[in-house]
Amino acid sequence: MDLVPLIDLIGEPQTALVGGLVLGLAFGVFAQRSRYCTRSAVLSAMGESDLKPFATWAAGFAAAILAVQLLLGAGMIDVDETRFFSTAQSLSGALIGGLVFGIGMVLARGCVSRLLVLGASGNLRGIFSIAIIGVTALATYSGVLVPLRDGIGSIFSTAAIGGNDLLVHAGLERWAGIALGGVLAVIALGFAFKSKLSVWRLFGGIMIGLTVAAGWYFTWQLSTQVFEPIQAESLSFIRPLATTGELTLQSGFAGLDQGVLIGAILGAFVAALVSGEFRISTFAEPGVPSIWRYAAGSVLMGFGGILAVGCTIGAGLTGGSVLAVSSLLGLASMMAGAALAQLVLRATVRQQPGSAQVIAAE
Repeated sequence: MDLVPLIDLIGEPQTALVGGLVLGLAFGVFAQRSRYCTRSAVLSAMGESDLKPFATWAAGFAAAILAVQLLLGAGMIDVDETRFFSTAQSLSGALIGGLVFGIGMVLARGCVSRLLVLGASGNLRGIFSIAIIGVTALATYSGVLVPLRDGIGSIFSTAAIGGNDLLVHAGLERWAGIALGGVLAVIALGFAFKSKLSVWRLFGGIMIGLTVAAGWYFTWQLSTQVFEPIQAESLSFIRPLATTGELTLQSGFAGLDQGVLIGAILGAFVAALVSGEFRISTFAEPGVPSIWRYAAGSVLMGFGGILAVGCTIGAGLTGGSVLAVSSLLGLASMMAGAALAQLVLRATVRQQPGSAQVIAAE
């Protein structure tokens, strides 16, 4: 991929912006059409709905790991100098931040990427939640919550266990990562078959994972062709919300993060319009929880996502695809926090006479 002509034409930050825009557009379209959401996957696994949401999520997770491990095995990307492996990563932040994030995504009825897609599809609850997530993420990333973030994050890091690479800890070579991706892909296909997942929804889930792999490939290529060194990266949504807020305050230059954010919103908006699923949804609809519940969940996700150094996409798929221990721990903690919060909500509803079941839809 020769990016030099484009870099010479529009500049390095703008090239990153364009690449992020393309990646975000693809993600937005496929996320909207497949209803990709980690929270829905957790509820699905808990029996709150059929297995289709979990099968869709599993297809994306498996595709991300398999594709990225194949790229690494072929020498087409190198992640040794990325943030996941070049510096110590916080395990306490991944654990605690992940739990907090998971609780928040159940309270707000969607993870960050899902709320972005919902907001672009006309859901005002999603827009409200994203606004609060963005403000909280900014405060945690570079504002008043930094001391609390650093205090929790400094408790325990990957430096204490000798690194962040799962394969290194297991004493395995790259082929083992490819084999793991293959096994996960077979398992995901099994869930898709069992749940009778539609071909198009399965395709959408797979494309989410491949978009993450494309993000790694694009940013790696860009990192080797720019004058000022940059780190390879892939999709995330909690960091773009924070960095976009920071750029707004500082009048800085937009880059990959802003491209991904804008692209995902546009992609989901267009997909919702074309499919006829664009609809204005408000807090006044029957069965919708209190606005305060959404607000509380959004605050928890904004803080927890930055503390865990990624949301369910940034940590779960981007970090998970390179088998970073901190990211896999963060993803597991997010799912555990979501399951715990759902169990508490379920128990609370059952204790209220005449209450309806916990609503699984956003």
